[in-house]
Amino acid sequence: MKISVNYDLCESNALCMAAAPEVFEVRDDDFLYVLDENPPEAMRDQVENAARACPKAAITIEG
Repeated sequence: MKISVNYDLCESNALCMAAAPEVFEVRDDDFLYVLDENPPEAMRDQVENAARACPKAAITIEG
């Protein structure tokens, strides 16, 4: 699976980070960083939960 983020929509509210902290991180500069754009399949549930938690639907999962 591949993760992409539409940073024009992202509010960096860290809801995705709460759902999948191994994949998403909001740093002190208040920007979202994707730590692993291609996480293992074993993390699919966490990543899908993170995408669903995003109030702006800024996270896309391919594959």
